[in-house]
Amino acid sequence: MESTKKGTSTIDEHIAQFPIETQKKLQQIRELIKSLAPGATEAIAYGIPTFRLNGNLVHFAGYAQHIGFYPGSEAIEVFKQNLTAYKTSKGTIQFPLDELLPLDLIRKITLFRVEKNTKKMI
Repeated sequence: MESTKKGTSTIDEHIAQFPIETQKKLQQIRELIKSLAPGATEAIAYGIPTFRLNGNLVHFAGYAQHIGFYPGSEAIEVFKQNLTAYKTSKGTIQFPLDELLPLDLIRKITLFRVEKNTKKMI
């Protein structure tokens, strides 16, 4: 099994290495993705927690000051008007740990990715 840079090989291990408040946020994201993509599988890819549904769906990871959410560059472009409050790069969104998670935004982006990956299957 692939392991993260911090030596974890499962999503549970990745989450467990952070302070409890960060763990809660990571678990919220995990549960939300699971509810929106029940057919997706969990893995560690690129050293971070990953959901796969006909290929990579989304990735997420904890860091010292933020949670990284990785829906890919197309999702970043489609939702750019909703992301102005967050630091972004080509395929990454950073959610600061000292702010509430934008669960509705994460939901919309994840559903966008589910739709894209489901269309690949047809």
